[in-house]
Amino acid sequence: MKVNVTEREVMDPLADFGGEKIEINEIPSEISKISLFDNTKPHADVILETIESRLEGIHQGVEIIHSQKPAGAGANPQELQKAAQGDVSILALGDCGSCTTWVILDAIRLEKEGVATISICSHKFVPFARSLAQAHGADGLRIVEVDHPIAGREKDEVEEKTLRIVPEIKEILK
Repeated sequence: MKVNVTEREVMDPLADFGGEKIEINEIPSEISKISLFDNTKPHADVILETIESRLEGIHQGVEIIHSQKPAGAGANPQELQKAAQGDVSILALGDCGSCTTWVILDAIRLEKEGVATISICSHKFVPFARSLAQAHGADGLRIVEVDHPIAGREKDEVEEKTLRIVPEIKEILK
């Protein structure tokens, strides 16, 4: 069997930034609520549960708010409002094109509402996530890299990968 391969230049879908600059909110020195925003990708829940179990001792008496939205789509106003109840929102998981897009766009929407965010994306999609954030005027959006892949892995392997990023998340939350 013969295959013809043709190389073509394609336009960068992110284009150049021409809109408003988004101010990234500082992590509050006193955190009373953290929202864990699950986009229902496979194992996003495992990542967020593992992070939650390791957050003890960072801020005493922190209330955890669990919010959820469908993968591959933006949060609706009610889902976004629930995630915005936290002083900080941790969003997971960007590990493909569409889910990474929506994790970043939802994080930007939360930042516009005054909520500091931490977005978790697999390392294969972090360059895209950073470019997307920059294209939307959100330079400096907090993006934490978890080792790719996540989908199709056993729960214990995902927990192990998550444990490697917990110190970075704790440092951000200090």
